[in-house]
Amino acid sequence: MGSIEIKALAGAGRARDLLVDILIETVAAGGSVSFMHPLAREAAEAFWEKSLQAAARDERVVLGAWDGDALIGTVTLLLDFPPNQPHRAEIAKLMTSVDQRGKGVATSLMRAAERLAVEKGRTLLVLDTAAEEGASGLYEKLGFTLTGEIPDYALKPHGGLTGTLIYWKRIGPA
Repeated sequence: MGSIEIKALAGAGRARDLLVDILIETVAAGGSVSFMHPLAREAAEAFWEKSLQAAARDERVVLGAWDGDALIGTVTLLLDFPPNQPHRAEIAKLMTSVDQRGKGVATSLMRAAERLAVEKGRTLLVLDTAAEEGASGLYEKLGFTLTGEIPDYALKPHGGLTGTLIYWKRIGPA
C-alpha cells in the first residue's frame, strides 16, 4: 500500500460509486453500519446520495481514504446538532475495505476526522459501535472513553441482535 490520502468527498460520480461499493462490502462482511445483508445497490446509492447532499449543506463531512485511485475507507463526521449542542460532533460510518483492514486506514480516517472537528470548533466527539465485532479496540486506542453498553440495540447484518457501545472523547482546547 502506498501513502494514504484523506480528503473530503462531495457530489455524485465516481466517488459516490466507490462509497456504494465499500458500504455493500462492509455489510456483506458483517459490519454493523445500519443496513442488512444483502444490501441492494439502489439502497446504498440512495444512502450515499442523501449523505453527500447533507455534506453539501455543511451538516456533515464525508471523508475518504485514498490509495492512488482506490477508495479504501471512509468515515463521516456529523455536525448538524441542536442549538444547545454546537460544541459536539459525532463519528459515523467508519468503514475500511476488507482487503485493507489492519493497515492503519481506520486510524488515519479517525485522526483526520478529529482534526477536522477541532478546526470546526468542536470540543466533544461521540460515537457508537457494535458490541460484537465492532471497532471498540480502535476507539479505545485512540483515547475514546466507554460510557456503557445498550443491549440488543440493533440487528446484525446477517441476523441476530447486538448491543452498542457508546464512546466519547474531549478534543481541542479546553
